[in-house]
Amino acid sequence: MRRWLGARVRPRSLRDTMVSVLTLAGIGGAVALTAMLAFVISPGFAELEERATVGYRNRLRAVLAEFPETMKGIAREHAQSAASDRARDSWAWSVFAVDAVAYRPVSAKDWTVRPGTGADEHGQAGTAVGLAEALNRIDLARTGSRAGFYLPVGGQVMAVGLAAVMGRNGRTIGHVAMARRLTAAHLSGVLGRATRIDRPAMAGTDIVRPHARVIEIASPIRSADGRPIATATLRVSREVVLLGRRVLLLAVAGSILLLVFMLLMLRRALGSLVLAPLGRVERHMRRVQASGALLPFEDGGRGDDEFGALGRSFNAMLSQLKDLREQNEIQSFALGRSESAVAVLHNVRNALAPLGTILSVGLAPEDRGDRILMARALAELARDDIAPERRAKLVSFIRTALDAESMARDSVRGQLELGRDAMRQTLEIIGAQQARAHERPGRERCDITDIIARNATIARYAQSVSIGFTFPAHSAYVLANRVILSQVIGNLLSNAVEAIVATGRGHGSILVEILPPVDGRIATRIIDDGEGFEPGMVTQLFLPGFSTRTDKSGGLGLHWCANSMAAMGGALELRSAGRGTGAVAILTLDLDGRDREKTGLAA
Repeated sequence: MRRWLGARVRPRSLRDTMVSVLTLAGIGGAVALTAMLAFVISPGFAELEERATVGYRNRLRAVLAEFPETMKGIAREHAQSAASDRARDSWAWSVFAVDAVAYRPVSAKDWTVRPGTGADEHGQAGTAVGLAEALNRIDLARTGSRAGFYLPVGGQVMAVGLAAVMGRNGRTIGHVAMARRLTAAHLSGVLGRATRIDRPAMAGTDIVRPHARVIEIASPIRSADGRPIATATLRVSREVVLLGRRVLLLAVAGSILLLVFMLLMLRRALGSLVLAPLGRVERHMRRVQASGALLPFEDGGRGDDEFGALGRSFNAMLSQLKDLREQNEIQSFALGRSESAVAVLHNVRNALAPLGTILSVGLAPEDRGDRILMARALAELARDDIAPERRAKLVSFIRTALDAESMARDSVRGQLELGRDAMRQTLEIIGAQQARAHERPGRERCDITDIIARNATIARYAQSVSIGFTFPAHSAYVLANRVILSQVIGNLLSNAVEAIVATGRGHGSILVEILPPVDGRIATRIIDDGEGFEPGMVTQLFLPGFSTRTDKSGGLGLHWCANSMAAMGGALELRSAGRGTGAVAILTLDLDGRDREKTGLAA
């Protein structure tokens, strides 16, 4: 399923790739432009809406505060006219546009309420009774002689203005109250917006509730003691935000249409100016590949642009390839013989390298001091007059000297056996060269672990450095030519040792890993902590004559190793992260048929 989806999603041609890139660029541009416009336009209109909301809220507060202040002014004017009247017992009720007028002398306990000119006849009695009861509950000493406030009267909200009536002696002889109903129609007419009054009060503070198309601004209406008795709610249309959304949608739609138009034009231009010439180049390359003839490329008269220059460069390259092909045919035979001979000498040198170190150890000057001491000890033992303690010490000294000489002989014997193995490997290389020169090497069942162990032992004596070898103990059987595989592994181990010596540390380590089989093939990794190489030099390492060290002659080892692995149906790969990070050589060979059957049965 994953492969099918990858094949469906992955573009199969340059045209599909360009279309995908342009489509993604258009989508990304549209999203980025939408986000930019949203971040630029929306906050601006939101800020304007917030400012308008604050203005409407302040205006609602001002209207609610102004209404009882007006009633207070009317009450004050009525109190002044009542104070100047000569008839103190009969109050002259002026005509005011109010719903009720109330008076209470200082000596009276209850208020006397009469309907005003603004009251309707149907609600006069109820309004008078309710207003009298509400005024009787007010503490004039606490409220003040002149105040404006709201009172709940029945199911209505009355704006009340209170004023004191002063006598001629300057003393308060009574109080006058003017009351007028606060209606939603009145607030709507003053504010120019739909307004409603809700009882009881919803909250003691201002509330702003935004909805999809309107914003409700609620402000509390407070009584004389400051308690909220009702809530005035103003509904304001969200014109600014709605306008901002329309502007944003128009800007986004226009930008997307512009992007689509530009992408279509760009796609058309790419198709005619880039993809069509590339198609001609591809068709010409296929003709060259199918026929094998180095045919010149016809640029179709496009000599001034990049494709015309590409055609001229391609034709010049074909001319050079034709000359190089002729030279290669002439030099191929001589080069093949020379390369084979140099490769054999290179492998022989690697195989004989340990003999110098082994022979140097064997030809070291003999220490004659121990032999002289031993001769003196034997001469002294031959005498009959020595003490028993002295005789026991001499016997112990001679026994220790003989043991040391025996260990030295064993060490020399081990080194000679290593030298014999190196000579045997050299003879095998020389003996197998003639058959290998004309035939494809035959493959057989080989234990790659055993071959690695032998070559590791030989390579340990190739340089005067301390190198730790680590390789698996279990057997791993592959199909290869045992002699050639041994030469390849020996060459790789020698290169690893030389890379460690080049670091100048005097010590290093080589790790060999045999990975589990995959699809009938097995991979072996040789990892060293030597000088390494740059990753860009991988292709040059396998070229004949190339070497990373200037003091080393030849440079055909890796080239020969890669060719030998390919001849055995395997592969050789080199990896390194850079200078000073070490290197990894990966050998891949076919798994032996019997081991493959066991692996399949186990699976």
